[in-house]
Amino acid sequence: MAYWVKISYERKEYAVNFERVSAFCYEQNGRVTFWLPDCAIPIVINPQSNQQDYQKILEYIQYITEAQLENSYWVKIYYERNEYVINLNCISSFCYEPPNGRITFWLPDGIIPIIINPVSNPESYEKVVNHIQKTTGHFLS
Repeated sequence: MAYWVKISYERKEYAVNFERVSAFCYEQNGRVTFWLPDCAIPIVINPQSNQQDYQKILEYIQYITEAQLENSYWVKIYYERNEYVINLNCISSFCYEPPNGRITFWLPDGIIPIIINPVSNPESYEKVVNHIQKTTGHFLS
């Protein structure tokens, strides 16, 4: 079942199926960014200028992170001073670097690489490793 939300952004109105959005990003300044499905267009919602849509996004993020949704594996990952909420089931490839253990993956609807390091970000790293092992059957070592 689709979860359609109307969002106002840059003098345009978008009807977005949030079930097709694969990642959200909380920035330190309070803004929330997500990428429209099937393209790399970012939508950036500022709580000061668009409180109503900002609240819709926060409510959806809370819903997906608390619910056990079929065909999704939502995790919170802290990366470059931002908090990403990512559906790891939407990621189609992971790159593992044996010398240092880093894992890189790319957000599906954006061009942003996420690089997780086992030393600097152990909690997020463990979430990604567990997902890779559970989903693919491959162990990273």
